[in-house]
Amino acid sequence: MIGEVWICSGQSNMEMPVSSGWARVLNHEKEVAEANYPNIRLLMVDKVTANRSQDNFVSDGWKECSPETIREFSAVGYFYGRELYKDLNVPIGLIETSWGGTIVEAWTSGKTLKRFPEFEDMVKAIELDDKSNEEEDIEVKKKLEEWPDKIEQILKKNGTFDHGYQNINYKTDYWKTMELPTIWEEEDIKVDGVVWFSKIITIPESWKDQDLTLSLGRINDYDITWFNGKRVGRGTDVGELRLYKIPADIVKKGENRIVVEVLDIGNVGGLYGPAKRMKILSNKGNISLVGKWKYKIDPVKIDISKLPKKPDQNSGANRPTVLYNAMIHPLLPYGIRGAIWYQGESNAGRAYQYRKLFSAMIEDWREAWGQGNFPFYFVQLANFMKVKPKPEDDAWAELREAQTMALKLPNTGMAVAIDIGEAKDIHPKNKQEVGRRLALNALAKTYGKDIPYSGPMYQSMKIEVNKVRLHFTNTDGGLTAKDSKQLKGFAIAGADKKFVWAKAKIDGNDVIVWNSKIKNPVAVRYAWAANPVCNLYNGAGLPASPFRTDDWKGITYGKK
Repeated sequence: MIGEVWICSGQSNMEMPVSSGWARVLNHEKEVAEANYPNIRLLMVDKVTANRSQDNFVSDGWKECSPETIREFSAVGYFYGRELYKDLNVPIGLIETSWGGTIVEAWTSGKTLKRFPEFEDMVKAIELDDKSNEEEDIEVKKKLEEWPDKIEQILKKNGTFDHGYQNINYKTDYWKTMELPTIWEEEDIKVDGVVWFSKIITIPESWKDQDLTLSLGRINDYDITWFNGKRVGRGTDVGELRLYKIPADIVKKGENRIVVEVLDIGNVGGLYGPAKRMKILSNKGNISLVGKWKYKIDPVKIDISKLPKKPDQNSGANRPTVLYNAMIHPLLPYGIRGAIWYQGESNAGRAYQYRKLFSAMIEDWREAWGQGNFPFYFVQLANFMKVKPKPEDDAWAELREAQTMALKLPNTGMAVAIDIGEAKDIHPKNKQEVGRRLALNALAKTYGKDIPYSGPMYQSMKIEVNKVRLHFTNTDGGLTAKDSKQLKGFAIAGADKKFVWAKAKIDGNDVIVWNSKIKNPVAVRYAWAANPVCNLYNGAGLPASPFRTDDWKGITYGKK
């Protein structure tokens, strides 16, 4: 077949399948049933690492797009390719080469990374490392198996079990109440450490003498769980669905007590579901565990910084160059039209460094393929995590800024996803719109269609006494405040660098921003948060990209 071939790469939001065990898109059953496109061909590169550049990759080969083959394939890649196919009516080939949780430097060649002082020695060491993939996997697996025992020893040593909270008769009358599932930061609990949860459930007579299954959904990060004072399970992986067997001999008719000790080792913590997974099951039915639980923050303070670091399941993959070597280099010099990319979450803590790394990777691939400045279109990080009540610095905002800077490279384009994320899911389900927005870039820039492809982009600012005038490009059809008469998401600051929420109004292709308390404004920011409330769009229904007018040092400055 002769058609358009696109590389689809990045981390888990590119890897996220249309419908499989760990993730499903919106309307996944319908999408799978209707995926009959024999002229769309799919190729998945297996996850493999290599310390030196390889000539061959592992794959099951090209497959026709069908309900049988699409389930495990990249949803973003598929929806992108489908949009192209419907518009161009030519065969589309999609090569998925992605790996969840991975960093941009893993996808970059050693030749390019050696120009960065912070990576030079690492790359040289990796090139000299003769361990096989199997040996790397065994080493990581061993560390993962040892980690839970080390954590438990620290919990015992520090006395978190000494209160007796886990005992069947412990009284929790004075404990506070929390609705589960949730992450406790949603309840304004700022704890990196241990929180205990307790719930009384009533077991019916008909369940007597049966083994039960306790399903708690996912827990962030580590849990030890008891049922009627007997330990029934332990989990260590935030992505793992907790399923614990409850032997019949500890089950009582009437009231039974579940206790879960949760250790959060950073970011967010809690029993976060999904709700449908929180239940206790027998062969005669189930009892939902959704709703009110008693909780108490453990008075014993655990110094998170002194805990043994949990080995990264992707630690073998999260090394400079190893994915480029095994999953990109073997594809050279296959004829491609271009690449789409969805990655950045794993580099958010080093956003300033990403400014250079991301652009370097794009140029690296283009040089390696030898096909000129082929189109490279990417997704800006979607909104995620809790909505913050006040303006503040944010690593995800800085990462989005770093991504936007890559647009300075020729033949690049960005799909803004600031309005289609989910606060509690880093893998938002609306991948159809992500694919569509990427395809708009390709149809306009690569295939010459006269269509809008971008939301409003900040271009310049002008201070007008006590107000700031912002000028935008890509205002196709005019600027608009979506679903509201008021613009949302703007913050303003004076020379003291303290941002406050601002009022804003549209004036042609400009937005005027002000706050009566800021007499001499200096800077404006828009949608500058991990999960901003914002609503500036253009007439084509595309959202404005987050931006700031200042260049003040952010919280990821200098982090490498």
